[in-house]
Amino acid sequence: MSKTQTHRNQMQRKEAATGYLCLLPNFIGFAIFTVIPVIMGFLISLTDYNGFPGFKFVGFSNYTAMFQDTLFTTALKNNLIYSFSVVPLTLLTALLLALALNRGAAMNGFFKTVYFFPNLTSMVAVSCVAMMIFQPADGIVNQLLEFFGVAEKHLPQWFNATSTALFTVIIVVVWKSAGYYMIILMGGLKNIPAHLYEAAKIDGADTWQCFWNVTWPMLSPTTFMVTILCFISSFQVFDIIQITTDGGPGRATTVLVYRIYKEAFQNWKMGYASAIAYFLFLIIFVITLVQWHGQKKWVND
Repeated sequence: MSKTQTHRNQMQRKEAATGYLCLLPNFIGFAIFTVIPVIMGFLISLTDYNGFPGFKFVGFSNYTAMFQDTLFTTALKNNLIYSFSVVPLTLLTALLLALALNRGAAMNGFFKTVYFFPNLTSMVAVSCVAMMIFQPADGIVNQLLEFFGVAEKHLPQWFNATSTALFTVIIVVVWKSAGYYMIILMGGLKNIPAHLYEAAKIDGADTWQCFWNVTWPMLSPTTFMVTILCFISSFQVFDIIQITTDGGPGRATTVLVYRIYKEAFQNWKMGYASAIAYFLFLIIFVITLVQWHGQKKWVND
């Protein structure tokens, strides 16, 4: 091997070593704050740990006990209803807003700010405002309904009734999060080449045909990403539940993350709570895998 080649190999090794050294702090932080807690959490899920010294190994009994626990099964059912309602409603609302604002009408910047602003606000603050807006007696919504002729005895109880509490949470979450996904979808719309619309119009396509045959297929990669983000976020809902309903009335708004919180920090069943957390991870993982598999059929790259 020539001296030039040897020198070049030494330089490459030095560059590689420098690169790894630059990445080392990130790898250390990832290991300490992510990898190790994930492993420890799974090990805890196999014990009866209650937050205090002294625990015993119970195997997978925490996992089998979940499906015999009516509180868990109710939380799972509520979470599925919530997720499969919030995701399509958020996606539809965000898409409609993005399409409307993408036309370049006057005051677009103002309306973008208005629609995006709720996303900048803390969910705690949004929840407190929502409780006042949907207050059964003096809330703005019920006052408007009463003004339009709805009898007082027929006014919805919103957060205070088992039949409407989860629906009300869904309304507030869609309103808050739609603006964020609207911005992402607008980015996708901006990347669609204009000549595709021109060609479609030359072929006689109307507005709906342009959307269905041009906009929707070309927007599918962005829509796919937004759908995954929405699903992951929907299974992590907690703060609005804690502030507005505390899981009630009854069990009407109890969801999985709220159940984890109650079991871990009120019932002190850390092992059982960890098992629910890993079951939640499995649900998100499976849904994401299904979406990744399905993208081959409907995502246009």
